[in-house]
Amino acid sequence: MINTKIYKAVYHLSEQLMEAANKDDRETFDALYKELNALCIEHEDTPKDHPEQWETLADFTEELVDALVIYAKALKKAEKINSKDHLSSIAFSMAQLQVECGQQYAAIKSLESAKVSANKIEDKELKEEIADMLATLSPDSEE
Repeated sequence: MINTKIYKAVYHLSEQLMEAANKDDRETFDALYKELNALCIEHEDTPKDHPEQWETLADFTEELVDALVIYAKALKKAEKINSKDHLSSIAFSMAQLQVECGQQYAAIKSLESAKVSANKIEDKELKEEIADMLATLSPDSEE
């Protein structure tokens, strides 16, 4: 379970980052991103470390390769606490970026992993998105 104080800080920062992005306010976006990154680093490998903060950081990382590295870190943290919700959402996000980077094989592997984790979650919409993307990338995959 994520620490409530950290969850609120991450959530608040993500809202502000979205607002700055929507306004094309680069200066504010960069400052908020640095703040979120510092929060993640501050709590890394402590009892307050949680995949959600890393997943959020990756969501706002503009360089695709850097975002994939952060998602991989978030995935490891989700595996450590066996959080099926985070495992499936992180793997799905990774697959989306892998497709953008032309890494179709890696994307299929990420989606297959996301599909397995998603079997244990309630988010039907995410399950459908995973299945749809997997079907798109590998037409002979079974639903």
